[in-house]
Amino acid sequence: MLVDSHCHLDYPGLSERQGEVLAAARASGVTTMLNIATREREWPTIVATATREPDVWASIGIHPHEADEHPHVDTAKLVSAAGHSRVVGIGESGLDYHYDHSDRERQRLSFRAHIDAARETGLPLIVHTREAEDDTYAILAEGMEKGAYPALIHCFTASASFAEKVLTLGLSISLSGILTFRNAKDLQAIARTVPEERLLIETDAPFLAPVPHRGRPCEPAFVADTARFLAGLRGVSAEALAEKTAANFFRLFAKARP
Repeated sequence: MLVDSHCHLDYPGLSERQGEVLAAARASGVTTMLNIATREREWPTIVATATREPDVWASIGIHPHEADEHPHVDTAKLVSAAGHSRVVGIGESGLDYHYDHSDRERQRLSFRAHIDAARETGLPLIVHTREAEDDTYAILAEGMEKGAYPALIHCFTASASFAEKVLTLGLSISLSGILTFRNAKDLQAIARTVPEERLLIETDAPFLAPVPHRGRPCEPAFVADTARFLAGLRGVSAEALAEKTAANFFRLFAKARP
């Protein structure tokens, strides 16, 4: 039983052939997929996909790239949208200082609104962070001081020290196909040490296809390749790793059902 904890089924590259993509995932042993929102206009489509497909769940949120375009999406709006029965997570949200597509202060304001929504709803916060470790950690820790909330770092590519700090806060870590890349030695070292109860896997499809699918649009089916690679790094069977990461997903995303 494999879970893809983060994919974008309604993005171009997958949406045009969604039925084929879902069939391939199921044939590869993927039993659950979390379809992630990045803009408000996507919410109805993402929720509709999750409503139509019993093995697909939805998140509600605003990507940091989109923060400038969504100043009206506050905690109350997120909480209201998250009331739908198929919405099991808040995000993705966070900070991206690599591209700076949105003003950094606007990103931070949006991030805090998502944290408050996660705390209010009890749904896990799905965190995107790139070249913003210090601010991401500071805002996560500040949020925890106001009251605990569940959260994970998706598509983890940050430093070992950041991993240690967010694990101390109680967060989980999700690993993508980047783990299989030849130049990902530092990430592979971190992946060996993440406590097994805090470990999830994802594709971030249609991005970041793992080896041996580089150069192709990524699909949820490819989470099986990342799982096999990660199992080899950690010295466990692929079946055991799939079972454990699936159990971790359903413990964290408690509103979702297998």
